[in-house]
Amino acid sequence: MDTEERLAVFLDYENLALGARDHLGGMQFDFKPIADALAVRGRVVVRRAYADWSYFDEDRRMLTRHQVELIEMTQRMGASRKNAADIKMVVDAIEMAFEREYITTFVMCTGDSDFSPLVHKLRELDKKVIGVGVENSTSRLLPPACDEFLFYDRLEGVDVPDESEAPAPKRSGRGGKGTGRSGGGRGGRAKTPAPAEAPAEAPEPEAVAPAEEAAPATSGTTSGTRRRKKAPAAEVPAEPAADAVESVVETDLEQEDAAPAGEDATMEVRVAQTLADLQASTSGSVTASMLKRTLVRKDPTFSESDYGFRTFGEFLRFLADRDFVVLSDGPSTGDPEVALPAQQDTEGAFDLLRQVVRDAGGSAPLSGLKNEVRKRRPDFSEKALGYRGFLQFAKGAAAAGAVALAWDDDADDYLLTAS
Repeated sequence: MDTEERLAVFLDYENLALGARDHLGGMQFDFKPIADALAVRGRVVVRRAYADWSYFDEDRRMLTRHQVELIEMTQRMGASRKNAADIKMVVDAIEMAFEREYITTFVMCTGDSDFSPLVHKLRELDKKVIGVGVENSTSRLLPPACDEFLFYDRLEGVDVPDESEAPAPKRSGRGGKGTGRSGGGRGGRAKTPAPAEAPAEAPEPEAVAPAEEAAPATSGTTSGTRRRKKAPAAEVPAEPAADAVESVVETDLEQEDAAPAGEDATMEVRVAQTLADLQASTSGSVTASMLKRTLVRKDPTFSESDYGFRTFGEFLRFLADRDFVVLSDGPSTGDPEVALPAQQDTEGAFDLLRQVVRDAGGSAPLSGLKNEVRKRRPDFSEKALGYRGFLQFAKGAAAAGAVALAWDDDADDYLLTAS
């Protein structure tokens, strides 16, 4: 009997985007950390986001890349249509609860307490409800109503800027629009009036140069990551016609894929992070088959053969030989239990950071240092140690005397020096 959870995800996008912008140092909302967190909880079968997308053009591209269905709720049609997106979201959720019995879990991505009655009704219908919201823009009434609530800024992969170094908020949403819904903070919370702004002009489309294809991963190594085949960038009209929106989105996505990306996490790090999430979210042990199924949810193109291994079990044995994971007998032959080595404490993490800095010559810039730490300890996570970002972790190490931390004007970055 298949007992796998099936999830439907609903995003109150204005609440999330403005909450991240106004309360997380002006950062732009990214759906990927939520997708990764939900992948360990079950199979996501529905992804829908509700907003007036004329105010979230760049976000629209990001969500389309993550296969999220965009529900357009135009706000200005001769009169104000406040809460139109919220009402549509509630109607769709209730309809789905009755018509699709196979959906066992509803994920409501919002911090608005106005959705509390919906959460109560879904639980009355024997549905599990997981909430997701930005911590400082989430009403205190909403989390207790849910079976589980995830704060977006605490998820792995969300790097919250330090308050003293945070850039100016990026006005990509509905900033300055007189709706009385500033900062994503609705549901009875105090609202801070947004400053008046002049309407921004539509940005000119930028030409994106295609990146060189990465070399294929060699057999027997796990440090390579998959790269998609790059498509030639197509020219996008400055003002596309309404009936050509879909083709414009596809072209934009191709251009973004061709743009150079930052350093991806190695396969050891991806396995360790996924395994840590599974251990935290499940009450029982984690088997090899469960781990692989979750890895494929996060990246449907994942295959151990890309890293030079014939089977997933062989790949796990390779990681176990290097003390990245621990294998033990499982419930059936060929499906061992997988666990992480004994977790290090905060002091041990500080010592690891100091050793990495020493091996780098006694000093190292903050940028890229987290990747070096994870090469030694793939399951390292500053969030698991209680820090919301790697900079905060480095400041904690400096306060403990493990390293010295100072701003370097020449490098335009923090510089860490081993003590």
